[in-house]
Amino acid sequence: MLLFLYTVLLFHHLHTKVENTICRIMGDPNYPLFSKDGDVTIGGIFAIHRKETLPSFEFTQKPQPLSCSSVNLRDFRLAQTMIFAIQEINKNEILLPNISIGYIIYDTCGSRLSTMTATMGLMNSQDFGPGNICNGHSPLHAIIGESETSATVILSRTTGPFKIPVISHSSSCECLSNRKNYPSFFRTISSDYHQSRALASIVKHFGWSWVGAVNSDNDYGNNGMAIFLKTVQEEGICVEYSVKFYRTETEKLKKVVDTIKKGTAKVIVAFISFVEMGLLIEQLSIQNITGFQMIGVEPWITANTYFTPKSLHAMEGSLGFAMKKINIEGFAEYAMKPFWDTAFPCSKSEGNYSKYALSCSRYEELLALKNYNEDVTEHRYSSNVYKAVYAVAHSLHSLLKCIKQEGCEKGLPIQPQQVVETLKKINFAIKTGDRVWFDSTGGVVALYEVVNWQQDSDGTYQFKSVGYYDASLPTYQNLHLNVENIIWAGGHLEKPRSACSESCPPGTRKAAQKGRPFCCYDCIPCAEGEISNETRFINCKPCPWEYWSNAEKNKCVLKAVEFLSFTEIMGVVLVFFSLFGVGLTLLVAILFYNKKDTPMVKANNSELSFLLLFSLTLCFLCSLTFIGRPTEWSCMLCHTAFGITFVLCISCVLGKTIVVLMAFKATLPGNNIMKWFGPAQQRLSVLAFTLIQVIICVLWLTISPPFPYKNMKYYKEKIILECSLGSTIGFWAVLTYISLLAFLCFILAFLARTLPDKFNEAKFITFSMLIFCAVWITFIPAYVSSPGKFTVAVEIFAILSSSFGLLFGIFAPKCYIILLKPEQNTKQHLIGKTASVSLALQAY
Repeated sequence: MLLFLYTVLLFHHLHTKVENTICRIMGDPNYPLFSKDGDVTIGGIFAIHRKETLPSFEFTQKPQPLSCSSVNLRDFRLAQTMIFAIQEINKNEILLPNISIGYIIYDTCGSRLSTMTATMGLMNSQDFGPGNICNGHSPLHAIIGESETSATVILSRTTGPFKIPVISHSSSCECLSNRKNYPSFFRTISSDYHQSRALASIVKHFGWSWVGAVNSDNDYGNNGMAIFLKTVQEEGICVEYSVKFYRTETEKLKKVVDTIKKGTAKVIVAFISFVEMGLLIEQLSIQNITGFQMIGVEPWITANTYFTPKSLHAMEGSLGFAMKKINIEGFAEYAMKPFWDTAFPCSKSEGNYSKYALSCSRYEELLALKNYNEDVTEHRYSSNVYKAVYAVAHSLHSLLKCIKQEGCEKGLPIQPQQVVETLKKINFAIKTGDRVWFDSTGGVVALYEVVNWQQDSDGTYQFKSVGYYDASLPTYQNLHLNVENIIWAGGHLEKPRSACSESCPPGTRKAAQKGRPFCCYDCIPCAEGEISNETRFINCKPCPWEYWSNAEKNKCVLKAVEFLSFTEIMGVVLVFFSLFGVGLTLLVAILFYNKKDTPMVKANNSELSFLLLFSLTLCFLCSLTFIGRPTEWSCMLCHTAFGITFVLCISCVLGKTIVVLMAFKATLPGNNIMKWFGPAQQRLSVLAFTLIQVIICVLWLTISPPFPYKNMKYYKEKIILECSLGSTIGFWAVLTYISLLAFLCFILAFLARTLPDKFNEAKFITFSMLIFCAVWITFIPAYVSSPGKFTVAVEIFAILSSSFGLLFGIFAPKCYIILLKPEQNTKQHLIGKTASVSLALQAY
């Protein structure tokens, strides 16, 4: 317990000692460039000079203060704008009516080291409490600045623990949107997230697929370029190179310029800070590098400083995004005279000498600008500084409980944290009509103007507005351009092309080049059956099943439908032989009919002969059903007609063979077998055999009939229109039954080959059946292996061959005797000397 009390007393003693510590400045004081006392104070940090000279650090004597040179006209105008806005508010009877705003403005000389020094100077001031006692509070209520992101990061991280609000007019890095790291940071410029995406949008809009990228090697350039590179990758745009440099890195700058010269990309995206861009333009002008389309960002795209006849040679036609141009009423007049008379230290007018202006040498370069005003209306960041000052004023107006005509409560203590919280809620309009409010990240809505560097016919230069980008609109509506008003790189009127490889023509596809970005490719013709009719496709598209690519490979056309037609040569030949067979069969039938009373016709069972000739005619005719465009009815007809007619034909031949065998069997003593196979039985056997095939065909057609089928298996470029079998079992059942009958007929005819030579019909049947069986045995492998319409041709050929085999094998010898050897067409010649033959003929 005693230890606890001792600890409490010790801390109290230390706290009291700290509060009573006498404050003193260590080293030389760092005085602001511009200052004015007021009831409340706003700090400002600007890079009014751009070059800083470091003293000698030999440590043999006390180092001299840092010296700055080379006026940065843009930031000088921003400082003037801040002072103008503060004086305007001090004269305003509505906003902070009885409160005067003071200011303290430091010059950082564009150096990060000086930024840190200026920040500490702003936070600590040069004044102390009574008795030189530290009061523990910052004299500032807000800070306006810095111009560059890296410097703003230093400023925000330093002031962050003290909750001092920082409002930047041009630090647009997306990294500053992190409220966890920068809780008291605000800006009157939009985040680079939107500008980076806007750059990608304009590159995509103009169809550039091959670009170079250069950025400043600082927080602004690195973060902005990272977002741009990610976005263009998503959009399918290739970056040939991405290089960076910092203002002090001369060797790196030279390497960047060499990279640009050696590159093939004609479009360069320059995400570069103001100072670095000046160095790059200088090098491009010195080395006479022209013909590149520059796409720029808001820090330099509207910089009058860089718009000179020398730089225009390399930079004419540059496109980029700039802040919306707003004319601040009264500022141009103020910057010319009142500023120099009332706010500028070391002025020749009396009574304006600042208490901090111990040496006027630092103001000499600024005095040279006293009568220069050509650039005043072109500084687009001025409106952002103007808005920032008014944002702080409105926040203080709310905290001080200001009431119109009654004034504000001056005695209220205001902590910086209160200003931060109030800034999050403000929403007001300035006199230009623009509204000011901050989103959840401390930024404002992104609205850019697209400007183009142009030289008029009279030789004057201008930043011409050619469109705008509004991030609040949907993705495909946020960029609006007046392309006809754009002057391109080198003063040309035609948009430059920038592609690693030219677009592939229709009918080809892109083949990536090994080791190079995907935008670099060779154009290879599409494969058969594939097309490409748009250049954005990497691969060719296959055509739908029933379509095929045309010769140019840029369009899918209907595949040629192929089937065995009556008009093609093969169809004509098959039709000819089919009709020739029909005609030949009819001639034989007519001959047999005319000679029906002769022994030759009678001896061969004229009834079965005529039935056989009829079935052969049908066999020849059924081959025609296979020719022509397959339809549902033709598919069913051709296979069933083939099966039934061939069974009828084989049944007749089988009947004739059985009759021959039985006729000679009946000549044996005591054998009366012919009474069991007379004409009636012969007709019934033919009918029975045929009826079985009819039943098989009916079952086939009922269960799974043949149907037209588009066969794309054999040929990819055409469709084979054929008859699908439906049920393969039905088809092979028909063929099997025909084969069984044919095999049985062949066996019986072969057994009857030993009949008397004079009566040789059994030998002829054997020969014809041998041809029949040979044809159909060879048909099976040929049928299976033949593609498309040749399958049909093989089947027709088998039908015609077997039909001709039967016709010639059975009837040709008889026709020969009837027509050429009529002397042999007698009963005596046929009977010969054998008595048994005579009995057989009588029985037959």
